[in-house]
Amino acid sequence: MLTDTHTHLNVRQFDADRDDVIERARQNGVSRIINIGFNRETIPSSIELTERYEFIYSTVGWHPQDAIDMKADDLDWIEELCAKDKVVAIGEIGLDYYWDTSPKDVQHRVFREQIRLARRLGMPISIHNRDAHHDVVQLLREEKAEDVGGVMHCFSGSWETAKLCLDMNFYISFGGPITFKNAKQPKDVLAQVPLDRLLLETDAPYLTPHPHRGKRNETGYVRLVAEAAAEIKGMSLEEIARITSDNATRLFQLQN
Repeated sequence: MLTDTHTHLNVRQFDADRDDVIERARQNGVSRIINIGFNRETIPSSIELTERYEFIYSTVGWHPQDAIDMKADDLDWIEELCAKDKVVAIGEIGLDYYWDTSPKDVQHRVFREQIRLARRLGMPISIHNRDAHHDVVQLLREEKAEDVGGVMHCFSGSWETAKLCLDMNFYISFGGPITFKNAKQPKDVLAQVPLDRLLLETDAPYLTPHPHRGKRNETGYVRLVAEAAAEIKGMSLEEIARITSDNATRLFQLQN
């Protein structure tokens, strides 16, 4: 029983064979999928997937790359959608200093607004953090994000940063990079993350794990991530799958 806690099955890269990709995931032991809606285009299609598939859930939020496009009524829209049974978190939200698509001050404002919304609704948050470790942690602290907690999606920071996030009630999620031969830091961090705070993901169609690196990622490849995590933790695949799925159930309050 595997849970992919972060995937993008609604994006155009899956338009030609989406149903087949989902079926392959099921055949690889993926019992639940959390799909990410992160802007005006992807939120409706993510919700649609939850209506078509019993085992697919959704997050809704505004990605930092698109922060410049977010209007006040978009935040109201996200709040309305959070009332849906299969919307389980607000995200992915956060900061991205790699892609120069939204000014930092705008990213900060949009991030803060969504953390405040999550606290008001009592919902966990899914965090995107690229090249912004210090500011992400600082804003989470300032906005008292520990009240709701959430997940640090596809964590790429140091163990010191991970500890700060764990102290704020966050789970740490890992994806394809832990399968890369030379990815020492994520492997070292995963080895130290407590089992009861560990999650697995694909971020498909991005960050494809070995041996498919360079090709489109699929949510079924979370099995390869789980195998790598099991090896790092010195456990069986079955154990790591059960523990990380139980963690996902607890964090996102999944019903099945």
